[in-house]
Amino acid sequence: MYKKVFSLLSLGLGVFVLMQVIMPLLAYQIWEMTDYQQNKALVSAYSKENNVLGISIKDVESDFPAFNSTLERQTGTAYSEFKISIPSIKLTDIKVAVDSNNFEQNLAHLPGSALPGEKGNVFITGHSSLPQLFRPGNFKAIFANLPKVKKGDQVIVEAGEQKFEYQVEGLKVVNPDETWVINPPDTNGRYLSLMTCVPPGLYLKRLIVLAKLES
Repeated sequence: MYKKVFSLLSLGLGVFVLMQVIMPLLAYQIWEMTDYQQNKALVSAYSKENNVLGISIKDVESDFPAFNSTLERQTGTAYSEFKISIPSIKLTDIKVAVDSNNFEQNLAHLPGSALPGEKGNVFITGHSSLPQLFRPGNFKAIFANLPKVKKGDQVIVEAGEQKFEYQVEGLKVVNPDETWVINPPDTNGRYLSLMTCVPPGLYLKRLIVLAKLES
């Protein structure tokens, strides 16, 4: 009797855990076919060269391939970090380390990419995971809800006592080695890109949220 009850409980627990993994993946597939197509960025980077000088694809702690930059800034920065908020997915004042390839304990601003407010592309990377693991202080899943961002949403940046408001232009799903997404869509605009892994809990593809500084 006890063995039968234990077996049933184990089976039920196994099914529950499996559903916790499968449901987000199914939700992602539905998202790709519906919301993503509606919010897909139509703008293309002015250069789609796969290899951006100074950028390599490196395994972070032998876990997954990530952009690694050796680009150096010609002039120093007045701050070592800034804050980013995305109201639509309830992210507020999240720390971004400037010119960093490490996003284990913060979001990382790709070395050599534009600084907030500058012409070019402010390129920011963060981890994602299953949505159930999301909480503002968990940087292993900080961008778990990034696919929920839609065209027109705001991305607010506070850097060096200045506030910059970007508006989402659209989303892209690309392969992990497509470094051309680091480039801005044009040479005159002021852009910001957020990158994380998809589908949820996996790192097969990269989601890019592209935003432009509101004038």
